[in-house]
Amino acid sequence: MTRVFVTGMGVVSPIAVGVDAFDAALDAGVDGAAEITRFDHEIFDRHIACEVKDFVPRDHLTAAEVRRTGRCAQMALSGLRQALAQAGIAPERIAGPRTSVVIGTTMGEANVLGELEAAWIHRGDGVIHPARLPRYGTTLLPIHLARAIGARGLVQTLPSACAAGNYAIGFAAELIRAGRADVVVTGASEVLEKLQFAGFARLGAMSPDFVRPFDVDRKGLLVGEGAGIFILESEAHAVARDANVLAEVGGYGLACDAHHITRPHPEGVGSLQAMRSALETSQITPDKVDLVNAHGTATQANDAIEAMVLGQLFGASRPAVTGIKSMLGHCMGAASAIEAVSCVLSIQRDSAPPTTHHEQCDPGCDIDIVVGAPRAMRCDVVLNNALAFGGYDAAVIFAKLGVLPDLSQAVAPLEARS
Repeated sequence: MTRVFVTGMGVVSPIAVGVDAFDAALDAGVDGAAEITRFDHEIFDRHIACEVKDFVPRDHLTAAEVRRTGRCAQMALSGLRQALAQAGIAPERIAGPRTSVVIGTTMGEANVLGELEAAWIHRGDGVIHPARLPRYGTTLLPIHLARAIGARGLVQTLPSACAAGNYAIGFAAELIRAGRADVVVTGASEVLEKLQFAGFARLGAMSPDFVRPFDVDRKGLLVGEGAGIFILESEAHAVARDANVLAEVGGYGLACDAHHITRPHPEGVGSLQAMRSALETSQITPDKVDLVNAHGTATQANDAIEAMVLGQLFGASRPAVTGIKSMLGHCMGAASAIEAVSCVLSIQRDSAPPTTHHEQCDPGCDIDIVVGAPRAMRCDVVLNNALAFGGYDAAVIFAKLGVLPDLSQAVAPLEARS
């Protein structure tokens, strides 16, 4: 087994495109919410979402890539190009069978489904341009990234709902630890489309204005979109090329609470197991965690249960907690991948981003939440938490280089031993 290093990141988000701009937007508490422009929303009673703004695919992709990809892949490819540039590595340097691609998503190119719907129903002619068909399918998403860098190792899509980003990062790190890859491109991408928006509108889960995680007056989530992409390398590969290491990927935990398709288990059993497994496989105790990036959807039940589980796990050690969906909205399958970028930025800068729109903490959410402004603090170890429909739960530990113990003797994740 080997240590796993983050050497490059890329992000396309509702508050900024590019890691530096994203970092500045988090610090400034920029709100990504605005009236929807991507599709007609008159039939709904909610009209706000967190769209990616000012993203021009031709600024990031070749003309051929723009023609053969949908928006979901285009955002992921942009994130890949950013991550390669930050890692200081050319695609030809990592082409071959020792490079893999593991990408998470919920619905992939849902926008292509919208185009097909328009052709079949609204126009009434049933004519579908043949160029549209190869753009669709969640299985194609990592293929586009693999083609861009010549990766010939394992290529995998993980459609693990709103925990897909954490699932992908954890699985990617495991590939490297198991010696099956030297480099893995990983993360997640998701596009905002009418279909997801309609689903959350039907559930009555969307806020009419702001996202207020853990606030006594929280009213629900806002749907978002974007991509967070990482270059992960084995220690040997990173050292051999004298790479600049941004952070180390520690342990991770995966679980299912096996309770309900939309509601978390009232005792939070899946989330608690996932976080405990992440700590155990990192060989650290709860008091070593400095910051938790919470799932924090700002729905009544989810926030209350997540806060309860954090209290059970951490007790008196009480790490700082931030909920940046207050700025990003809920970017579905890409949520925890974009939030993982924030985790690594916190490690680099020893600063936690604020939870915006938070005015009064719910008395039932007894956590140390970062509000108002960025908090300067030690961020040696950060836990990224994700919960999803169906009971998918995933937690990933990120840490400063040299902080975690030698994981070569680490036990297998709990789910692998159950």
